[in-house]
Order: sequence, then C-alpha cells, then structure tokens
Amino acid sequence: MKDSNYIKIYTGSFIIVQQMINALEEIGINAVVKEETESGLISVFGASNPNLQRIYVHKDELERAIPIIEEITSNLKD
Repeated sequence: MKDSNYIKIYTGSFIIVQQMINALEEIGINAVVKEETESGLISVFGASNPNLQRIYVHKDELERAIPIIEEITSNLKD
C-alpha cells in the first residue's frame, strides 16, 4: 500500500486483529486487513510468522483509530 492514503496501524494475530476490526467498525471506521502471506517475497525469503495480519486505515481516520488500537494493546499486557 505504498503511496496510498492508507496507513498501517497494527500487525498481529488473527484473533487480536478481529477484535480491533470489530472495535473500529463500531465507530464507523472500515479498516483494511492484509495477511502477511500475501506478499510475494515470503515464498522467496520466508516469514517470521506467516499468520500475522496487518491493519490499515485511511489517513483521514487515523486520529480516531489510534486510541482504539492503543486501548486493546494495553489490555493485552494486563
């Protein structure tokens, strides 16, 4: 998504990403999820964890999305 209007805000497991997507949708943000395995480089170089997913949001929604991501990640540390 280079040179696009979308910004990566999180990389993590499917379960956590789904929790974040649901929370973002509750406030009207339609995030984009990409799996790490979609990259053509993985088959050549390998991946540290092919089950990781990335969340992207439109740059205009970034300020509203960050607090949601921070809240969920802080709860993971408890």
